[in-house]
Amino acid sequence: MNTTIRTYGLYSSITICVLFLLSWFLGKDLDFSTQEVLGYASMIVSLSFVYFGIKHFRDHENNGTVTFGKALFIGTLISLLAALAFGILDMLYIKYINPDFLTEYYEVAVAEMKESLASDEFEERLAEMESEKELFSNIWFNFLVMSLTVFIIGFIISLISSLMLQRKD
Repeated sequence: MNTTIRTYGLYSSITICVLFLLSWFLGKDLDFSTQEVLGYASMIVSLSFVYFGIKHFRDHENNGTVTFGKALFIGTLISLLAALAFGILDMLYIKYINPDFLTEYYEVAVAEMKESLASDEFEERLAEMESEKELFSNIWFNFLVMSLTVFIIGFIISLISSLMLQRKD
């Protein structure tokens, strides 16, 4: 079981990092909304290894059977490895690769809000964003948010995969 978790966790981690870097290199000119969609798609594609890891364990290591609980455990740990890898990559991206990212993202968000909200509502939302700006510029907070995002999506995929792949004697 540990080998399966490490192997498929590594596959998932490598895939999420490669897809992130590819979208960064190839999608520099895309708007933030499109980049966000690509980011979530990358997470889902890389977390597909949760399904394959559970299936591999069931079919090759556990004589064709796996309980829901064991499958969920395996999937959750594979997801955790991918989440940690993505959190670390995000920290490196924000700190070294694109240190202006948070400022650029903030400016675009403010501009979009200004276009879509009434002036009084805009001022209210702007004040909220300003109060949260320091928190979101903290590299460890970003690590936590990005890791949790990947982990939650991975946990959902683990639940679905566990339901699909559970098989008792």
